[in-house]
Amino acid sequence: MTQHNAAQFEALADLYEDIGDWPFRKYIETPSVLARIGDIAGADVLDFGCGAGTYARMLKRAGARRVVGYDLAEGMLASARRRAAAERLEVEFVSALGPEQAGGFDLVLAVYVLPYAQALPDLERMCFQMLAPLRPGGRLIALPIHPDYDPAPSYYEPFGFRMTPDDAREPHRDGARLRLDLFYQQRYDASVHAWYWSRSAIESALRRAGADSVRWHAPQLQAAADAPPELEAYVRRPHAAIVECRRR
Repeated sequence: MTQHNAAQFEALADLYEDIGDWPFRKYIETPSVLARIGDIAGADVLDFGCGAGTYARMLKRAGARRVVGYDLAEGMLASARRRAAAERLEVEFVSALGPEQAGGFDLVLAVYVLPYAQALPDLERMCFQMLAPLRPGGRLIALPIHPDYDPAPSYYEPFGFRMTPDDAREPHRDGARLRLDLFYQQRYDASVHAWYWSRSAIESALRRAGADSVRWHAPQLQAAADAPPELEAYVRRPHAAIVECRRR
């Protein structure tokens, strides 16, 4: 992540916190991510690109011994600190990762971070930065843009957002830029830019950074009586995937 990308998010802390309650995250993304994470009682966890700290707080409540949230956007970190303090959760939030963090974590979680690598060298650098804090054998769980996302801008509108590739002719080209517009229930009107990377590009960057056992997982719809029926369409073409690997 770069300072340029962080600037996109400085004023969006409340929005990103609220997104956690949007149906596609409440019934699909969050339970799918937590299922992949599994039991983290006593583990040391880094939330890489933590934003307002939503996942960091979840991980602490789930029993992690130590949770560190890292983000470059100071506005996000300020919000994350306030929210953790309000819940009396001991979570450390930092804007830089130093040598003291290298090799010190059992798990690194990186939700919607890889899409902000603008070029292949950025992607490779980001993968290295995510893997470096892990102990050998430690796990990285990341959420990139799904390699097979639907490029029709209207497809994701029922779920509160729109994804519009700059070049509709080549939406699945490595490094292709797209605009993400957020407008769930007309409560927000915010836009950020993201970049698409294929399975092969992400896997290659992870392996070059020191990853083994790279696996992809599809988000799953949680069985719930109050889950909106339109979420079935999201599951067919999710906008994000879950990629999991271990540090060699």
